Amino acid sequence: MSIIINSVSFIHPDKETLFRQLTLSISKGDKASLVGNNGAGKSTLLQVIAGKLRPSSGEIILTEKPWFVPQHLGQYNECTIAEVLEVAIKLKAIDAITSGDPDLSLYDQLEDDWTIADKVSAALSEWGIGHLLPGQLMRELSGGEKTKVFLAGISIWEPGIILLDEPTNHLDSAGREKVYKLMVTSKATILLVSHDRLLLNLVNKTIELNSSGLEVYGGNFDFFKEQQQIKADALQNQLDDRSKVLKQTQHKARELAEQRQKKEIRGKAAGQTNSLPRIIAGGLKSKAEQSTTRVLDRQHDKAEGITEQIRQLRSQIQQYQVLQIDISSSSVHRGKLLVDARRINFRYGEKWLWEPLNFQIRSGDRVQISGDNGKGKTTLIGLITGKLTATSGILQRVNFKYLYLDQDYTLIRVELTVYEQVSYYNSRNLEEHELKSLLIYSQFPREAWDRKSKDLSGGEKMKLSLCCLAVSNYTPDMLILDEPTNNLDVQSLDILTASIKTYNGTLVVVSHDRQFVADIGISQSISLNTKS
Repeated sequence: MSIIINSVSFIHPDKETLFRQLTLSISKGDKASLVGNNGAGKSTLLQVIAGKLRPSSGEIILTEKPWFVPQHLGQYNECTIAEVLEVAIKLKAIDAITSGDPDLSLYDQLEDDWTIADKVSAALSEWGIGHLLPGQLMRELSGGEKTKVFLAGISIWEPGIILLDEPTNHLDSAGREKVYKLMVTSKATILLVSHDRLLLNLVNKTIELNSSGLEVYGGNFDFFKEQQQIKADALQNQLDDRSKVLKQTQHKARELAEQRQKKEIRGKAAGQTNSLPRIIAGGLKSKAEQSTTRVLDRQHDKAEGITEQIRQLRSQIQQYQVLQIDISSSSVHRGKLLVDARRINFRYGEKWLWEPLNFQIRSGDRVQISGDNGKGKTTLIGLITGKLTATSGILQRVNFKYLYLDQDYTLIRVELTVYEQVSYYNSRNLEEHELKSLLIYSQFPREAWDRKSKDLSGGEKMKLSLCCLAVSNYTPDMLILDEPTNNLDVQSLDILTASIKTYNGTLVVVSHDRQFVADIGISQSISLNTKS
């Protein structure tokens, strides 16, 4: 075994238990993904395995030191690239030695690794960041460059265990392709957390973290989803069966009640005609009532038990159903020309961004803006929305309303609570109970309503943003999504995809997630090439 998780629990400092008594083993050379609902503790478990967090109890056994590529990179801002790559001491030692320093301890620090500088240079170049220097601070780098620095560590150290937390976040298409190639060609044991379904389908084992613990599926993400659907279908069959039994039980109870009523009527009639002595008639009536009451009580208890079973089954089925939040769209007639660009270009100083662009965007179109990092995708959005003016060419646009939804979901006011947030956007004047019903439907339970929006995860911010759009009277003619799948778990990505698929307005998307782009039905692409 390469990774052994033995009865591991993790309890937050505020005493909230994230997971308890997890046990798992991963064989050498396995490629496994860790999946689960938002907040299940996937990233925390990965950090525990990496040794970045200590478990509250239990132990992690690894055959060798792992290389960890984290999702959140801000904590490394004041580190140099060399420090992140764990080569700073060696590089400093070799510089000192070649400068004539006679200190023999430098040779111990170097560990006879005389080619370390060449390894670092080659690794950075391999990941498309050869222009960076080992002494540069991480805070000077973009999000994609920071991720590539950590990925370059794999090329330098060739570790036997690799732990990846959302490794394709912030990466352009070229960077993602390199990660996919790593998954296919590496002989290392790899455990990853990701929302990238292309990446998730390159594993041979899928591990679900849920309230019951860890459940292992012997296949990739598509196989996992098939098994989930089989479970959902089986639960639905149980629900249908229990619903039929409940109807039969309720029907039987009504029949018994009607029979009891008829007997009471007959008993009264018999008493009035004096066909039976009063004492005998009364005794028979009492005995019949007691017998009927017992039968009715049994039927009532049975119905209550079945009702509880139905409630539990519905709750389990809900785990497998994809939530869909409706986004209002404008009434602009389909096919209306919104943007007409003819040989447009934009210049920063002496640098032209692209070859001249020609495109049209009409109402109802679904457009992808594609291009590697730094190729001007955000600039093009500025031109489309009218915030920027083209340096050359002609761009004509009609007045239209748009909503810009970025990867950080900045329409969320971080100082507000969840409930205050939807109330703030409630221009449709929905009643309080309607807002709360929407939150419950959108998987925000009552205990989450008073949480500050700044404390929400990426997936929770996404769902809350969609809720705000649902309760708002603002109906955008164009919805602009800028890398919307970053920082989302798979469940949240499914919710976003389902909601976007039913949106009837114009859609402009910047995304390197090929599966997401395919799922939302893109009809045209604007590809950005660097001006030569």
